[in-house]
Amino acid sequence: MASISTDAKGLRKLQFTDPTGIRKTVYLGKMTAKNAATLKVHIEKLLIGVISKLPVEPETAQYVRKLEPVLFSKLSSVGLVASRGSSSLEAFIEEYIDSRNDAKPSTKTVWKRTRKHLLTYFEGTASLRSITKSTAKGFRQYLIGKGLAENTVRRTCGVAKQLFADALDRELIESNPFKQRDIPTTTGGNQERQAYITQATATAVLDACPDAEWRLLFALSRFAGLRCPSEHLALRWEDVNWERSRMTVRSSKTEHHEGGAMRVVPIFPELRPYLEEAYELNGDKSEFAITRYRDSNINLRTRLLKIINRAGVKPWPKLFHNLRASCETDLAKIHPIKAVCDWIGNSISVAQRHYLQTTEEDFERASGIENPTQNPTQQPSVRPRRDSQTKTPGKENHWKTSVSPSRVVGDEGLEPTTSTV
Repeated sequence: MASISTDAKGLRKLQFTDPTGIRKTVYLGKMTAKNAATLKVHIEKLLIGVISKLPVEPETAQYVRKLEPVLFSKLSSVGLVASRGSSSLEAFIEEYIDSRNDAKPSTKTVWKRTRKHLLTYFEGTASLRSITKSTAKGFRQYLIGKGLAENTVRRTCGVAKQLFADALDRELIESNPFKQRDIPTTTGGNQERQAYITQATATAVLDACPDAEWRLLFALSRFAGLRCPSEHLALRWEDVNWERSRMTVRSSKTEHHEGGAMRVVPIFPELRPYLEEAYELNGDKSEFAITRYRDSNINLRTRLLKIINRAGVKPWPKLFHNLRASCETDLAKIHPIKAVCDWIGNSISVAQRHYLQTTEEDFERASGIENPTQNPTQQPSVRPRRDSQTKTPGKENHWKTSVSPSRVVGDEGLEPTTSTV
């Protein structure tokens, strides 16, 4: 499909026939045989993309992105790639997303959401160079006008900043319009969406859960701080060390960080009854702790909302995140913050900004009240087990569970609302 030749001076040229049948030439100058052969392979793939009108393979897209300007301009002049100076916003974003084969599907979903906003505001035919610092500020105001939360606006602008940073690296633009003080991209804690879930509220919701697996889903969030659904669905029974009372949690969210693929979390006393219950029902039948709710079409948030309403409790703003944050808040009252963050799987700075909360108990203790709402060292009753509490077959030195010490504050009795700070 393409050929390379070398003249007497050692100068190379590449020739190919375009889709219309016209023979075209790209003069490469002095280039090593190895580099010329690599270029030939990618040009043939570019030709396939031009003919089929489909995106090129990610490897070729990455190769083209890194070409030095002179050679890129030569390929553009023969119709193999779009001119860097006139690259449209839509074509650039499509190429960027397609070329990032190192990104997870969930990450690409976030990018595509940002793409939708960008193409709606700027129109897909707009060129990259037409987007200025002024219009980038307008984009932020557009997002605010759509009623998006501040953190959502910041995350969306952060993705746009990432996209334009890549365009800058490829010399498609001269500056990044989203890299400015007036367009913040760092998210912070939203006090209005924080909620502390008390022991009484958690117990009421657990009582309303339809089965053992839903009770375990809820307990893993509230009493172990797992991320739902990724860490719940990744939990295998082989990851549970009953004898040492700890479990290995696999995290797809942090696996790209060094040592972040998994962490070891204690089986806290509040969690253990629900873990045991699910094991005794399904432990010898299934590999995973959660089996009934693995279908990607199942909306766990919607189902939890129905359970909360059934329990007669007012829903809290961020259903699963608030459970995780409440767990970390309780643990931080008792254990060193370094250990807590290791168990929850976040950093101290992230914990302070997004998770740790000031609770009613903190005010009562600071005021010198002798009997605060719930002392973490007290032992409120754990929800009764539905089955035998005898030793579970197959688990050595298995604990018998009757009453467990709780680290949950605010256990003063169920109210129709959760306490927020």
